[in-house]
Amino acid sequence: MSEVGVRRVAGAAIGPWLDAVARLRIAVFRDWPYLYAGDFGYEQDYLRAYARSPDSVFVLAFDGDEVVGASTGLPLADDTIEFQKPFLDAGRDVGEVFYFGESVLLPAYRGRGLGHRFFDEREAHARSLGRFTTTAFCAVDRAGDDPRRPAGHRGNEAFWTGRGYVRQPGLTVRLAWQEIGEDKPTEKPLTFWLRPL
Repeated sequence: MSEVGVRRVAGAAIGPWLDAVARLRIAVFRDWPYLYAGDFGYEQDYLRAYARSPDSVFVLAFDGDEVVGASTGLPLADDTIEFQKPFLDAGRDVGEVFYFGESVLLPAYRGRGLGHRFFDEREAHARSLGRFTTTAFCAVDRAGDDPRRPAGHRGNEAFWTGRGYVRQPGLTVRLAWQEIGEDKPTEKPLTFWLRPL
């Protein structure tokens, strides 16, 4: 089994890695529960907020020179209004929240502790900035009886809970993407999980 290296890059240093992260998102989010059909233009638009933010972070996993995993984050105040709106509607200060975008890892590299490393590195980055009280991410909501759920699928909820994150019913963002089998993008609900930093 090959050795996987991990590197944290921040701010302007993420620029060279935007396309690699876009490709990973398309590959990994094709599977349950996102079922994302994949659109490189959408990816470039989505990642633009990270490229603009001086305090963004990418945690990258490498097998040799190949990026096989990535985990992202940025101040919620630097993200789009779509992600800020649930917090603003709830009367929360977006300036106190560091948002974790995604952790995507190719299947062959799972089960090696990289999920914990991704959270450790992003939390350390948020802490180093010295102005955040909370870290947050959101996950897509799927019905428990959705027939597309693979047999034996194990979600990440126990992992997230073990790291101290708590799901926040009602703190939900609606994002549109095109699922496999859809003719056009449709909105899906994603609920936030929070943890005090």
